Amino acid sequence: MINELRSKFLKDFKAETYHAMIDEIEATYHHRPPFHIAETPVFISKELKNHLFQACEDILDTICDPSFKEKSKSALQTGQEVPNEDAHTTFLQMDFGICKNDKGELFPQLIEIQGFPSLYFYQHMMGYLYKKYFNLPDKLTHLFNGLTDSDYVNLMRKIIVGDSDPDKVVLLEVEPHNQATQIDFWVTAAELGIAVKCVSDIFRKGNKIYYKNNLGKEILIERIYNRVIFDELIQHEHLERAFQLINDADVKWVGHPNWFFRISKHTLPLLNSPYVPESIFLHELTKYPDDLHNYVLKPLFSFAGSGVIINLSKHDLDAIQNPENYILQRKVNYEPVIETLDEPAKCEIRMLMVWEEGEPRPKIINNLVRLSKAEMVGVRYNKNKSWVGGSIGLFEKE
Repeated sequence: MINELRSKFLKDFKAETYHAMIDEIEATYHHRPPFHIAETPVFISKELKNHLFQACEDILDTICDPSFKEKSKSALQTGQEVPNEDAHTTFLQMDFGICKNDKGELFPQLIEIQGFPSLYFYQHMMGYLYKKYFNLPDKLTHLFNGLTDSDYVNLMRKIIVGDSDPDKVVLLEVEPHNQATQIDFWVTAAELGIAVKCVSDIFRKGNKIYYKNNLGKEILIERIYNRVIFDELIQHEHLERAFQLINDADVKWVGHPNWFFRISKHTLPLLNSPYVPESIFLHELTKYPDDLHNYVLKPLFSFAGSGVIINLSKHDLDAIQNPENYILQRKVNYEPVIETLDEPAKCEIRMLMVWEEGEPRPKIINNLVRLSKAEMVGVRYNKNKSWVGGSIGLFEKE
């Protein structure tokens, strides 16, 4: 979106440089990501950056309001509520589709919001690698609020590890070696020195929880960097577990599981901003919109786009048995603004935030970009396409 940088990148692009970048990831972390890594970063203009920051601040006004906890209480699911919830989320993500407004300006529209960790360490690595391999100007950065590379890692260490011995901190997931985004786990472990463990590896003694290290020694867990999504955990009933997340335990959750529900699609109807398309709880509708084709149906409690209906009809809505678990969201038209060596790509930008204890508001620290040439953003919609997939936004330094 910074035209001169886009033009130069396309002119200078060499496929062998791109493949060398992917090879370095595999050589360093002994894992080759199964998802497509985009051939290009995205160069974000100052005008679009200002819109993104204003959009985040508008939405944060609702999230940070003292009444939000009460308003989000109904998002918690029976049988999935975890004890010892903290005062606010630790991690916050906002996904924006890049569209155009009535003035023809690039204008972000909120697609999703999530009170759950994202790929903080993988994205930081990719920001470095794109700049390294494609010889991009030093004036570009993927970080915000004046953070340097070392500032960023130190901040994440402070939040995740805190004052604990790294051995007593675990990144917890469901079968981490089978996750499509596991590369983030291995980069996180390398940077912080923490263990990556499956929920089935954890056991309790009294009110304490433990795991066994590579030598078979029992290690007390003081902090859990939580990456477990309940929807997925429920689908893995075959896993034998000695520790249930919903049971009380003497452990610090870094990213408490309840915030995955509290800040989610359930939040969208509570928001009011020009950067947020109209969203309505399905059970609160007195009549269907006359222009139903301009809406998308989303289940409240799902992830990775599952259950979403884009081309919607009255019959789809009539078939819903539990309308309280769905929202209607007005469609947004992604603008294909990223020039590539073939057709242009659409763009979705995730703003990555952290909310430190004692701070009045979260702060934006990093970003994630997904490029698409299909109707929806996502791997399964962009098969056999190039210049799509995971990327990062590079912004001119402040």
